[in-house]
Amino acid sequence: MPTRKSMRAAKGKAKSDNGAEKPMPAVRRAGSSVHAHVANEIGLAIVRGDYPPGTILPNETKWAETFNVSRSAVREAIKMLMAKSLLASRPKVGSRVEPRERWNLLDRDVLGWYATSPDRGAFLRTVQEFRHLIEPEATAFAAMRRTEEQMEEISRACRDMNNAPTLEERTRADTRFHLAILRASGNDLLVPLGVLIEQAFDHLFVHVTREGDDLETAQKLHELVEKNIRLQRPDAARAAVRKLLANTDKVVGREPE
Repeated sequence: MPTRKSMRAAKGKAKSDNGAEKPMPAVRRAGSSVHAHVANEIGLAIVRGDYPPGTILPNETKWAETFNVSRSAVREAIKMLMAKSLLASRPKVGSRVEPRERWNLLDRDVLGWYATSPDRGAFLRTVQEFRHLIEPEATAFAAMRRTEEQMEEISRACRDMNNAPTLEERTRADTRFHLAILRASGNDLLVPLGVLIEQAFDHLFVHVTREGDDLETAQKLHELVEKNIRLQRPDAARAAVRKLLANTDKVVGREPE
């Protein structure tokens, strides 16, 4: 199993076409078009707190000058942000930042911006609280309801975590492990939360893998969860995932190095 040190050595790097190492982008782009790029920059600024709720944003002409794009591109960007409930537009008033509680955190881009905001620690704690609310019972249901195919998906993700050579691959396997358990729970109401769960877990597990002191212990806790689901022991599975969550709590509550 790769060590925490070896995984940290690969932290935040990717390969360019010529083999040189380059920084990985901090935020996933909302898309490849000009207006999507503008939406990404404005959206990130809003979630970061540069434009607090209630703020009237600069007009189209100002944004067009700032980003050196057409007013039509700005207009489309504003429409994207309105669809994500970050902005509301009023005639003769302009675009106003909506209250935080109205933001669509089920949207991948909004969630990505939220995860990279200055208050990232609060975001991670929110994700962890969500896990405490959902995962213990979902895991117990998975132990009772999982199919053989679903069990293989859970087991394979657990093995992939153990064998992953890089932080990125381990994080992906960790996310797949937990999503597979949620799907195996057989509760259809979890399906619409898939985007939120996947994106949020990715950010959380990257942090936990980088900052955690003992990957071996974390792996054993995941294997205990897998074992009890496989043996169809709902009470033991519930208890196992609570131990796993308690272990993660220690890392989430710690200040980043």
